[in-house]
Parts: sequence; C-alpha cells; structure tokens
Amino acid sequence: MKTEIPIWRKYILSVQEASEYFHIGYKKLRKIIDEHPDADFILWNGTRPQIKRKLFEQYVDENLTAI
Repeated sequence: MKTEIPIWRKYILSVQEASEYFHIGYKKLRKIIDEHPDADFILWNGTRPQIKRKLFEQYVDENLTAI
C-alpha cells in the first residue's frame, strides 16, 4: 500500500508538481532550471531535475517579481 504525501508537505517536487504547486508554466520552470543549473533549489537525479520546494519558495520570494 502506497501512502500519498500531499504536495505541500513534500521536500522535493518533480518539475510537473512544482509547476502545479507554484502556478508557473512547465516551460517557464524548465527555462529557470536551464538558466540556473547549479542553483541550490535543484536536485539532479541523473539528468532529471527535481525542485527542493522550500529553497525554490525562497528563490521565488527573493528573485522573481514577474513571471
């Protein structure tokens, strides 16, 4: 039996989950990842980026005024 963790409690989000959670388009989020591949809010699982939710929240608060 698999227990589903609510998205707002997850530590790491897939790009799709992060897009839904932050209400940022998938392509825009991929662009942010491509522009900041070494950012603290990205965890690379092989070639697949995953978003550290709290660190990305902090990045959004401090750096984005418009998307």
